[in-house]
Amino acid sequence: MVVEFGPLLVEMDGPVCVVRLNRPDALNSFDIELHHRFGRFCADLEGDEEVRAVVLTGNGRAFSAGGNLDDFELFRVDFDKRRATMRMARRLVDEMLNVHVPVVAAVNGPAVGLGATLMTLCDIVFISQDTFVADPHVASALVAGDGSAVTWPAHTGLLRAKQYLLTGDRIPAAVAVEMGLANFAVPADEVVPQATAFAHRLAKLPPQAVQDTKILLNQILRSNAVQVLGMGLAAESQSHDTAEFAAVPQQVRTRAHEKATSAAQPAARITTEGR
Repeated sequence: MVVEFGPLLVEMDGPVCVVRLNRPDALNSFDIELHHRFGRFCADLEGDEEVRAVVLTGNGRAFSAGGNLDDFELFRVDFDKRRATMRMARRLVDEMLNVHVPVVAAVNGPAVGLGATLMTLCDIVFISQDTFVADPHVASALVAGDGSAVTWPAHTGLLRAKQYLLTGDRIPAAVAVEMGLANFAVPADEVVPQATAFAHRLAKLPPQAVQDTKILLNQILRSNAVQVLGMGLAAESQSHDTAEFAAVPQQVRTRAHEKATSAAQPAARITTEGR
């Protein structure tokens, strides 16, 4: 049975909990409610002895588009809201690192920005072979301070992390596997089934050994978080005050309009020629 937990859909499959980010119309981007609900979900796992593993995926065509574009202007002008969001970003990293059971990501579509961070905070990553990963913080006039600086260097090495965090270039699924950002690239319709099967495999192993080995390995990421997350979030907060950041929402909307107009033109020509 699927239970709706605000912007999350939660379903138990034996000892495996399948949770779906459920803001499909917004490409599962994180607004304030999703931040709160996801954090509460992570905390609640601690007291649920029946859950031995988690599968995390997105509802609709994206895993998660990361930050919510509609909040860009709000955070630019409202310092208190911005500070609250930076605290939520810090808690999201801490909460994911503290989940004691293994979390298997089923990346069903694009994982962008915070979505890419969330993916790389998981313990095993299955990704659709047709999708991509990207962190366009810098291209959006923001310091990449809310998590990728914690996880990406540990997974890919520092030079590869710099290459993609500084440019925001898209990383195809096969390249993400080769780099170490994901474990398996699989057909789109197999992402959730294969991730769930792997989660069941982990759920059958001795729980104390699995859980404490995960926590032990996460100490590497926890150490990274202690070193860089505070400075990273402070620098990202300052980015909101720049003229370049203020221009981003309109630039994004202009590109979306141009893309939609370009896509409509061939259809218009076909309709005209058919008359």
